[in-house]
Amino acid sequence: MNTKTLRQSVLLRATPHEVYEALMDSKKHAEFTHSPAIIDRKVGGEFITFDGWASGTTLELIPDKKIEQKWRAADWPQGHYSTVTFELSAEGQQTKLVFTQAGIPEDLYADLESGWVEFYWDNLVAYFS
Repeated sequence: MNTKTLRQSVLLRATPHEVYEALMDSKKHAEFTHSPAIIDRKVGGEFITFDGWASGTTLELIPDKKIEQKWRAADWPQGHYSTVTFELSAEGQQTKLVFTQAGIPEDLYADLESGWVEFYWDNLVAYFS
């Protein structure tokens, strides 16, 4: 299967800690995505978001700096996972979030490219405004 890597970034009016918490806290994640989330906040912990559409396992956590997860969507080929990385850094009074997703099935790339913007970045910008 051919795969692609997606890279995106967004500037948020929040501290790195606030962004980290929005991504890793089940309640806050549900607030900004407007969809249920169950997130186990430890390395090796599992997460399920968007009513089971996205799920995976957390591979690495550096509080307020980095989240790396094994990630898949429910409509992906059986057993196929990508790796998502959220890197956070302070830029003045804001946080720069740099996102990378490696291993996206090539035919699903365009949907994810727009989906992360619509369901995560735009919602986070609104959440912190």
